[in-house]
Amino acid sequence: MHVITQSKPAATGFPGIEHVTLAGAAEGLRAMSIWQQSVAPGAATPPHRHDCEEVVMCEAGTGELHIDGRVERFTAEQIVVIPANAQHQILSVGKEPLRFVAVFSVSPVQAYFPDGTPIALPWRT
Repeated sequence: MHVITQSKPAATGFPGIEHVTLAGAAEGLRAMSIWQQSVAPGAATPPHRHDCEEVVMCEAGTGELHIDGRVERFTAEQIVVIPANAQHQILSVGKEPLRFVAVFSVSPVQAYFPDGTPIALPWRT
């Protein structure tokens, strides 16, 4: 068991996205990773997929999930479930930053662009 002092999200190599890994491979986890992100209004994750399931718990703001040709809007206190290998993108569409915690069913997490190219994540997973 570890007690971890929670850090605040910091800037990443993706414009408008701040990130912190709350718990993951660095803490010895193999079957779970937990990230916290803040996405500035108008910013978005790149279109991508993961080999694992993802659960997104929205804390603040308004987001859109683009997945399987659909657009689903979500807000604070809503949960988004993303199946393994589903190509998706999360956009911040409100006036305030979109803040969420994402839980993945693997550690470390690998993300892939739609063409299958691995994304070099600029943070520890």
